[in-house]
Amino acid sequence: MMGPAHSLSGAAAWLGVGAAAAAADRAMPWPVLVVGALICAGAALAPDLDHKSATISRAFGPVSKALCEIVDKLSFAVYKATKKPGDARRTGGHRTLTHTWLWAVMIGGGASALAILGGRWAVLALLFIHMVLAVEGLLWRAARVSSDVLVWLLGATSAWILAGVLDKPGNGSDWLFTAPGQEYLWLGLPILLGALVHDIGDALTVSGCPILWPIPVGRKRWYPIGPPKAIRFRAGSWVEMKVLMPVFMLLGGVGGAAALNVI
Repeated sequence: MMGPAHSLSGAAAWLGVGAAAAAADRAMPWPVLVVGALICAGAALAPDLDHKSATISRAFGPVSKALCEIVDKLSFAVYKATKKPGDARRTGGHRTLTHTWLWAVMIGGGASALAILGGRWAVLALLFIHMVLAVEGLLWRAARVSSDVLVWLLGATSAWILAGVLDKPGNGSDWLFTAPGQEYLWLGLPILLGALVHDIGDALTVSGCPILWPIPVGRKRWYPIGPPKAIRFRAGSWVEMKVLMPVFMLLGGVGGAAALNVI
């Protein structure tokens, strides 16, 4: 899928988690619901770090472009080193390593560890990165015509304000993990979820997605998981823009309302 649909699906997924948490008597404080939805929207773009033309490659200027080059080469190297006889020949690393459940777990766990070990500045860095990505994904039309500096300033300002809100007692820095020293441990969850939602979205397209790697399926280790080919669609097609994106907005609205006990 394209960036806007990925981001919308990420935000909707976290709002759905908020509804489930409320139903399980572990309701999220509203700042956790809002911040988590924005982080998940941004994180849902991150697996395309292996694609030089993706939204994330432009998000942080030369830094993200260079990082995309590195991740593409790393992903391709891992593909070549681990493929089985049934796997296709490839010339690049797009939709390989960063589009797997293992990568999602690694980046989610890494983000949680960074938030715990790095303190406030690490939390601010995580928020800044994902706020910028959320702007690029959710407000993509405005972001395309704005300068990168304005998007970065919006991301930095949002990160600073939201971190201050979360730090206030009862606002959710210790949501779900309440032991001393575990503040912000939950930050890895929307990042992990965003990556998985991205993979599921890509699995719906004609190419499928090797979510299960490194678990082999038949003669393939990079088996492209997806529904029957007859119901798959091309990225950026009318199905994505006219059907899925409105569905994501509707589901997100219902999930948010349920999470806040409005319905």
